[in-house]
Amino acid sequence: MIAAHQQIESTLADLFEDAKFDEIRIMKALGKSILGPIQPIHFKDTYLAISKKQGEDVVQLIKENGVKNVVEFGSSFGISTLYLAEGILETNGSIVTTELIDSKAKKAIENFKNAGVDHLIEMRIGDAINTLKGYSEPIDLLFLDGWKDLYLSLFQMLEPNFHSKTIVYVDNAEMHDTKRFLKAIQQKNKYHLTPKYDGKVVIIKSKLYE
Repeated sequence: MIAAHQQIESTLADLFEDAKFDEIRIMKALGKSILGPIQPIHFKDTYLAISKKQGEDVVQLIKENGVKNVVEFGSSFGISTLYLAEGILETNGSIVTTELIDSKAKKAIENFKNAGVDHLIEMRIGDAINTLKGYSEPIDLLFLDGWKDLYLSLFQMLEPNFHSKTIVYVDNAEMHDTKRFLKAIQQKNKYHLTPKYDGKVVIIKSKLYE
């Protein structure tokens, strides 16, 4: 088990080293989008990853809550997915992750293999509304870190798979489309919303959570 964690950490270290250049890549992506709306394809070379602190806390969240069945929206190159995998190593869980951009998904799969956890992860490539349509397994943790205007649609589509202890992790909670999503969820009056990292993340739990 120690060796497995070390292999994940080694892969993550390499990815974070490469992700240091994300600011330059983002500026280039924004430059390409100057003639029209920003699209996911503009960010095909950027990680847009969670921080190391977030990742470490996600591992703890999974372990403390006995999370096994994870669904992730927005794998990118797989940094967040590898933290999810590090957590479910302890709980004997599995992950279904999604990525819209084909080149990113293929690189993520390669990263999962390098980390020795590809057997724990199912990658679904394409629009998550289509790739997760008909998903019927119980969800212990839904990790939302993709295109923000899809958060609400995905939440509503997957909500029938929630149970009283389901946790929804919402990244980029400070962004405009995410705030609209969170407001809609709050109006349901079924969930507790807990902000973290000065509002960058919101954790959603059922009010029935014990």
